[in-house]
Amino acid sequence: MENLVFAYPSVLWGLFIVPVAGWWLFARDKKTHPHLHYSDSGFVSVLKKSARQRLYPILHVLRLLALALMIVALARPQAKSKSSSKNIEGVDIVMAMDISGSMLAEDFSPNRLEASKQLAQDFIRERDNDRIAVVAFSGEAYTQCPLTIDHGILENRIKQLKSGLIPDGTALGDGLAVSINRVRQSKAKSKVIILLTDGVNNAGSIDPLTASDLAKTYGVRVYTIGVGTQGLAPYPYKTPFGIQYQNVKVEIDETLLSRIAQETGGLYFRATSKSKLREIFAEIDKLEKTKIEVLSYEHRSEEYKPFLWAALALLLLELIARLFIFKTMP
Repeated sequence: MENLVFAYPSVLWGLFIVPVAGWWLFARDKKTHPHLHYSDSGFVSVLKKSARQRLYPILHVLRLLALALMIVALARPQAKSKSSSKNIEGVDIVMAMDISGSMLAEDFSPNRLEASKQLAQDFIRERDNDRIAVVAFSGEAYTQCPLTIDHGILENRIKQLKSGLIPDGTALGDGLAVSINRVRQSKAKSKVIILLTDGVNNAGSIDPLTASDLAKTYGVRVYTIGVGTQGLAPYPYKTPFGIQYQNVKVEIDETLLSRIAQETGGLYFRATSKSKLREIFAEIDKLEKTKIEVLSYEHRSEEYKPFLWAALALLLLELIARLFIFKTMP
């Protein structure tokens, strides 16, 4: 009944005729019954009504129910069913993450690398319909996880990232080139790289601007994020007496990162705190939303026949009862 609708719902106002017709039938019934006059009617009061007399009003009830069902049938009840299909235009995203030693600086909690990993995972959880890959770079670059829709595997691979897996340094060009290689043959409508670093290009075999031109050629937008507070940042280092901290100057080549982003159609962001980095990921998430087109279909089937057949059955039942049980004329 939840999916039942009426083509002519105004016809249902006719149901108000039913109680009026009921009143008329029962009122007429009292007038049409014959009456006998007796000089003394006292003995009539002790006579019990027969079963036929008690059941006679059922004839009127059957006729009224049939009338109500015919009115409902005239309103054309219809069963409504809906279906929909999704046309998803996904985005292929590569997260290029700096895992150099400087990412262990603790101007972010607990440090830059762990904060970046945590917020990258949060970002991934909001991108259900997109394929995402992870590239790690330091003095060299490698693919930590290829493009995948399995975000559970992707998150586990991000958790495994740590500094010291490859030679130290900041090879921005290599990190960008490996990332481009992951999406250059993609058929997705949008191809995006999120390049996150806290340093200046000082390693690798590929110039960052050359890699930027390559991204532009393949239609890849690059969003660059400079991670690090302004001024000095506490950096931990081991000594015979345990972990000691030294304040080191934060050096980020913002000019280069801005140029890479501008030339590829992306944007450059500066994250000076964990909360700011969270805001940046949220902003990129808004800018690169997956396009989902939902096509809805509605089908209606006529359902008046059961009501009509039920009404005819009740009228037939009333006629049979009237002629053969109560033996009265309609």
